[in-house]
Amino acid sequence: MKESKHQVILNTVQQLTENYTTHELLSLKQGMELPSRKEVVRLLGQLKQVLFPGYYGPESRMGTSPEHYAGYKLDQLYDGLCQQINLALLYQCGCECCGKVVNQQAEEICNQFFAQLPKLQELLLKDVQAGFDGDPAAKSREEIIFCYPGFYAIYIYRVAHELYRLDVPFIPRIMSEYAHGATGIDINPGATIGEYFFIDHGTGVVIGETAEIGNHVKIYQGVTLGALSTRGGQQLSGAKRHPTICDHVTIYSGASVLGGDTVIGSNSTIGGGTFLTESVPPNSRVLAKRPEQMIKSPTELSE
Repeated sequence: MKESKHQVILNTVQQLTENYTTHELLSLKQGMELPSRKEVVRLLGQLKQVLFPGYYGPESRMGTSPEHYAGYKLDQLYDGLCQQINLALLYQCGCECCGKVVNQQAEEICNQFFAQLPKLQELLLKDVQAGFDGDPAAKSREEIIFCYPGFYAIYIYRVAHELYRLDVPFIPRIMSEYAHGATGIDINPGATIGEYFFIDHGTGVVIGETAEIGNHVKIYQGVTLGALSTRGGQQLSGAKRHPTICDHVTIYSGASVLGGDTVIGSNSTIGGGTFLTESVPPNSRVLAKRPEQMIKSPTELSE
């Protein structure tokens, strides 16, 4: 006999309710609230207007008073970010009685984060220069800032990394996964990346949590800086799992460099489609063996 809509929903609700009571993860901690993904993304957009005023609509123009503009925007940003950090810390703590201590901790984190913004802006300007110097198709530095997905992903990474260093839960990963969805570039906020970093094209790039990248490094689409194996699961947490890329290295499209002990020496070039699980010395050139290619004319194809 066919079940009615009412009976199907009733049975489903009963089973879901059993799951709710059985599995702790399906019920948020009592009285706790997670940070808002929507608000975190909005704050990223607001911060971008402060660091690069004028690029993102009329409301982001400084006009005749840069001090007033920056102060007004940062005042709003501070309150919004502090609220989201407070939610993240309180949820991680899991105890409402820690509210006062968590509030103070959130304010201290915001103080340290905002103090780093001028330095972060300088880093991003160097990334813009790296993009302009490294891409003959770029018509201007403004084009890099306004249009390039690689730079957008780097911007979000650098913001998320500062919060990661300050041990903020949830929010750095919200930021990095937003960038991943928007650009196809997946940079874990825990990765360490030096100055003048450029990602050309970018789609499919993956940079793992413990990767270390030096200065003046350029990578292309489809590059993976990953772990050699993650079978150990949580036992590997905190261990160096991803490679180290030294200064002035270029890694071409589709290359995979894996393993925490793998070091790519400075001034090296890693060719497209290569697969590396061992270190290479400085000034090296690593190339994948090219497969044999056959090009047939229309006449040969018809024979």
